[in-house]
Amino acid sequence: MTNTMWTRGVEWLAAAAADPRSCKREWDHGEGIALLEVGRFWDVLSVPDQLGLLALDLLWRPGAAAPGPTLVDTAAGRVGFFLPPDPSGGWVGAGLRYATKGAWVAVPPPYRPARFLEWLVPPDGTGTLHAPGALEEALRQANGTLAVLAPLGER
Repeated sequence: MTNTMWTRGVEWLAAAAADPRSCKREWDHGEGIALLEVGRFWDVLSVPDQLGLLALDLLWRPGAAAPGPTLVDTAAGRVGFFLPPDPSGGWVGAGLRYATKGAWVAVPPPYRPARFLEWLVPPDGTGTLHAPGALEEALRQANGTLAVLAPLGER
């Protein structure tokens, strides 16, 4: 990622903060993590890490558009996919958590990890988000793969 993309990514992400300047200051000089409001510019679908990592791998198909911003929380064992806002929050499934209007998410700056949070796909500042249909299909495929592999791990 180039410095210009990082700068655009920082501006895009900080725009979700109540005070973007304070947000950027926290990233640069504080704990390195900012708490941002969900539901205005994007929502976040959080899934168990094995499912999320496999789904993200499926989204990186040759010829397909690059996936949207994706965050991993190694302490919680979760992957967060940034999606267009959807107040209906129609995501249902075991282990899925959907954050929309009224929720907050902790994020590091796009240019480096902070503690247990790291961008797998940092925001590039263009506003690109995950396409809900493509993400749903990738999660379905990943879930099927994990279901097949689970019995193998029990042997």
